[in-house]
Order: sequence, then C-alpha cells, then structure tokens
Amino acid sequence: MSNEHITLTAGDAEVDVLPGNGGRVGGLRLGGVELLRQGERFGCFPMVPWCGRLRDGRFMDGGTVRQMPLNAPPHAIHGTARNAPWRTARKSTDEAVLTYDLTDPWPYPGRVTQQVSLTEAGLTLTMSVETHGSSFPAQIGWHPWFLRNLGGEDVTIGFEPAWQEERGEDHLPTGRRIDPGPGPWDDCFGMPDGVDVTLTWPGQLQLKVTSREKWVVVYDEQDEAVCVEPQTGPPDGLNTHPRLVTPLEPLEASTTWTWTRL
Repeated sequence: MSNEHITLTAGDAEVDVLPGNGGRVGGLRLGGVELLRQGERFGCFPMVPWCGRLRDGRFMDGGTVRQMPLNAPPHAIHGTARNAPWRTARKSTDEAVLTYDLTDPWPYPGRVTQQVSLTEAGLTLTMSVETHGSSFPAQIGWHPWFLRNLGGEDVTIGFEPAWQEERGEDHLPTGRRIDPGPGPWDDCFGMPDGVDVTLTWPGQLQLKVTSREKWVVVYDEQDEAVCVEPQTGPPDGLNTHPRLVTPLEPLEASTTWTWTRL
C-alpha cells in the first residue's frame, strides 16, 4: 500500500498521486515537462492539521496546552499528515480521493479527505477535516514546489497582496500587517478576495494558483524551486486565527492550478 502510485491523465497532462508518501502529488507533467521538484520531500504535500510553523510546537485547547513534536526546532512545522500514509478511497483516470485518520501525536480523532481532480486545463485539490467527537482547531493548506526553471528563463511570480504579515526573528508572524515588500520571500501574505498568484515561465507556460482562502505563503529562497502555498490561516494560526472543526461544521478548502501555454 505504501508504494502505491496513482497516475491521473487528462489530455497531455499527467499527475502522480502518492498516497503512501503523505498523500502528496508527486509530479505534474504537461506535454511530458515536469513542473514539480522531484524527491520524496517535494512535489506538493498537504499541510494539515496546521500550516507552516507552530510556535514552540504548542497551541491552546481551552485551558490545556497541547505540545506537538518539534520537527523544525524550536517549532513544529506543516502538520502531521505529510509524514504519514494515506488510504485510497477511490480513483479513476482523472481523479483520486484519499483519506487520512488523524492520530498521535495529534490529540483529537478526526478524518482528513483530499480529492485530486485533473482536467486538460487545470488541477483542483480539495481537502476537508471532519470530527465525529470533540471540536478542535485546525488548518488546511498545500505546499507545492514548482521548479524555478523548465529549460528556459526562470519563473516570475506575479501577485498583488493587500498586506504582508510582518515576520519576526523566529520566522513567525508578529501579528502586525505591513505593506508587501520585495522578495526573496519566506512570508505570508493576505489576499482578502482570495489567493490569486501567477507563475510565468517566459515563452513557455503560465500557471495560476487560486483559492477562496485569503492567506498565501510564498517561499522562493531556494535555487531549485518556488512555493506558493494557499492556506486557511497564517503560520501559527492554531494560536492566532483558530478555525474550529465541529461535528456539524467540517473545515474545507480547495485550490486550483490552471495553465496556459505561451
């Protein structure tokens, strides 16, 4: 099960889905050209039940302090599901649905469902977190590693955020919103009308990352790849912008990547 490799196809688009490796999308090829950085830590992985860094690996549940393992000391980063095997609920030629049951070290039972849907012109990722027991705070996001270079000129990142979360020495938002500054970035931005970021590989391809969510982390401090990460709240959001999953109200989010040849 852990080595299951699902390939979705639509037109000349191909997507690899790797349930056993954190439920991630392992590759996206258009006309045979790979867009995602390859390797077991890369591709595009789901961030759940939190996104980015969680300060000191801790968050409050009412009066109780919950401690997560410090996998990016002194913080905990990117949730627990990217390091765990997911189950394949169903698959077809152009869609796969995966599930992951939240378990230790996360203290609350719940189920995450991720749907990966491919068309000739785009890829849509949808995730939900449900509980049948106690309510708990959670976040959803995606962390794609888009290759900086596809054989021509380097990619450019185009977006018009309303604000940038000021970043402290500890790489976490301070709570202040500032005017967006120039890159390189490892920063969270606010886009209140929804995430809308355009990646352009000049003369080759344009890819738009959109989401109804209003937070996006852009990371381009690495030579090989750039990351555009839509998420339901900023880093450390379990503490600063908690979104409750309740038996009546799951947490749901989606992102769509659409592409155009240039």
